[in-house]
Amino acid sequence: MANILMVVSAADSLTMKDGSEHPTGFWAEELAESHRVLRDAGHTVRIATPNGTKPTVDAVSLDPSQAGGAEKAAAFTNYLAYIDAELSAPLPLADADIAEYDAVVMPGGHGPMADLAFDKDLGRILIAADNDGKIIAPFCHGPAGLLSAETENGDFVFAGRRLTVFTDEEEMGGGTGENTPWFCEDVLRNKGAVIESGPAWTSFVVRDRNLISGQNPQSSEDVAKAVLSALAE
Repeated sequence: MANILMVVSAADSLTMKDGSEHPTGFWAEELAESHRVLRDAGHTVRIATPNGTKPTVDAVSLDPSQAGGAEKAAAFTNYLAYIDAELSAPLPLADADIAEYDAVVMPGGHGPMADLAFDKDLGRILIAADNDGKIIAPFCHGPAGLLSAETENGDFVFAGRRLTVFTDEEEMGGGTGENTPWFCEDVLRNKGAVIESGPAWTSFVVRDRNLISGQNPQSSEDVAKAVLSALAE
């Protein structure tokens, strides 16, 4: 069985284009579904955050209108309660040694745009994981965390790699809209990533060697299943 490092944002707000603070955190479905699939397959999942801070769930992601109905909202709420001990005592990213893990999984929510995208410890982890060919699996806004992986010369480690991410279309149509401080799709493309996109709000997963990425919350389960397939190779 594999050891999986699940990197989660510790941010609880995102500074918007107009300077206002937008409450955020991790998206419930993304963390709950990916964690459940990986755990149910028998793998060990260790949650890690910047500074070991307990991550905050984006309250909007537990609203039935956003979670896919009351039944799903309740399921996500119950699962997060079930793993609350893990969420309450995450590993500080600074203490994470990639040698101890077989994969890095990064769920989204807007939180990664506030902290993971600029976290030097995450950058160190991702560069080492990529050098070792270990699985790296960000999805929705999680790929914002890939931006932390820069060489000493400022080169983006994932330039030229195929991946997907929460699209500009989705951000404008159901995300934070025109007040979004920066768009993950645009910034990753400008850094040299090769962005591929499926229909909005539909599961879409891209694999480029050890890099597995998902477009949106609907991709959460499929990303986790792709990680399982890669681990079995």
